[in-house]
Amino acid sequence: MPTIYFIRHGETDWNATGRYQGTQDIPLNDKGRGQAASAGGVLGGLLARDGRQPVELVYHASPLGRARVTMELVRGALGLPAQGYAIDDRLREITYGAWEGYTLAEMERSDAAVYAARNADRWSVAPLRGESYAQRLPFVADWVASLTRDTVAVGHVGTGRTLFVALGLKTPREALEGPIQQGAVYVFRNGGFEIVS
Repeated sequence: MPTIYFIRHGETDWNATGRYQGTQDIPLNDKGRGQAASAGGVLGGLLARDGRQPVELVYHASPLGRARVTMELVRGALGLPAQGYAIDDRLREITYGAWEGYTLAEMERSDAAVYAARNADRWSVAPLRGESYAQRLPFVADWVASLTRDTVAVGHVGTGRTLFVALGLKTPREALEGPIQQGAVYVFRNGGFEIVS
């Protein structure tokens, strides 16, 4: 299994205000751009530690702008041209449907029954007219199965949570616990993982 270096996109203004983005193309804010560059520096240090050159790896990003800009800033920090990475829809965020742009309180007000059902089973119950983590898992698992070389991937919270499950490192319940950090590098290799920031 190739090593995967996973990076969540940097912060957006919707992240900062607790609004769920889903597939909305919200740009990075200044803090998010800094987090992306910082993650690139962390990755450069990890590669140097392992005796690797950045040019040896493959680079994949979600098609959403916040992930693509993060990837370009990461590549810049590694001394690589901004372009030179593949865009892969299998890495995109889950769709929040009617709830994109909503805070949790707004979601609950819009449809209390769906909100309660999703709260009880966040893995399998989709947001209102959206999709669930369970529905995204086959796409992430297919992406993992397609890898033949060590890869840097930039994605989203949903990508990170489903990646843990696709790799057999966490149960769905465990994968939903805690944050997927911005500005950090998640290193998946040899049947385990480490988070470096």
